[in-house]
Amino acid sequence: MYNRQTLKSLSQTQLETWVMQARRHTQEGKLPKYIPLLAQANPNWLAVQIQTVTEQSYNAGDTHCTFPLMSVVKPFILLFLLQQLGAKVVFSHVGMKPSDLPFNSLTQLIADEGFPRNTMINSGAIALCSILPGINAFSRCENLRLWLNQTAGCQLTLDNQMLDSVRSLPNDRNLAITRLLTKAGNIHSPETTLDAYNHVCCLAGTVADLARIGMLLVQAHDAIAPQNRRIVNATMMTCGLYQASARFASEVGLPTKSGVSGAILSIVPTQGAIACYSPGLDETGNSKAGIFLIQQLAQNLNLSIFG
Repeated sequence: MYNRQTLKSLSQTQLETWVMQARRHTQEGKLPKYIPLLAQANPNWLAVQIQTVTEQSYNAGDTHCTFPLMSVVKPFILLFLLQQLGAKVVFSHVGMKPSDLPFNSLTQLIADEGFPRNTMINSGAIALCSILPGINAFSRCENLRLWLNQTAGCQLTLDNQMLDSVRSLPNDRNLAITRLLTKAGNIHSPETTLDAYNHVCCLAGTVADLARIGMLLVQAHDAIAPQNRRIVNATMMTCGLYQASARFASEVGLPTKSGVSGAILSIVPTQGAIACYSPGLDETGNSKAGIFLIQQLAQNLNLSIFG
């Protein structure tokens, strides 16, 4: 039987030991080159924050570091729009199927005739940014930011330097995805939509902020409908780590989402949230040390939702 109290058994000493082990993997990852400011991150950085439903918190490492959420924001775009517009509207713009191709695959979108396969890959998130409330890219991002800060009690900010860096080099893949989505009739105002996507990916915070927004997916919350929480967790489980999602679900068994900044968030339903940051990425685009650390936590504390 699934033990709902396992996260409570964590000790600070255990966490620090696993962080020390994870640090050995920080140099194995690679920094992304297509966003210049991300390429300047210190590959030795590693931070973790764990928040529990009993209001216990544990942290270790470089917890002062602020980083852009990048794709870790995608579950919360979905959650926000489910709350604002409902599932019927949201899933008329995007699907719920896993993809076995990279997160920015144009091939996948072409095969799906311009209908994004899921909300955790770029095409799906770009499509959702077309229906974010707001008259321009900034206001769409600001509406999401304020909702998250007010609902989760976090302090996310827009990292304008990172946004400038994202804009400094053309992302040909995202431009092509946006054109195809427009041609298929799945988005309107493509320039505003893509700029809104770039804005929301540059929302930034610490691992403490990331853990707080993660708690929105952990347990009952007055501002979140239970079915919307379930939808987001299920989508993270099946799609959150791109091609690595199925294997991670089998080996670790936690809804998880990664970002190209090195941010990674795992949800332990009814127990708590695990937020990590380490910039070096593996070949799939997931934090090398972050994945290792979450594996250690899940396996040693028996956190898998599958028992």
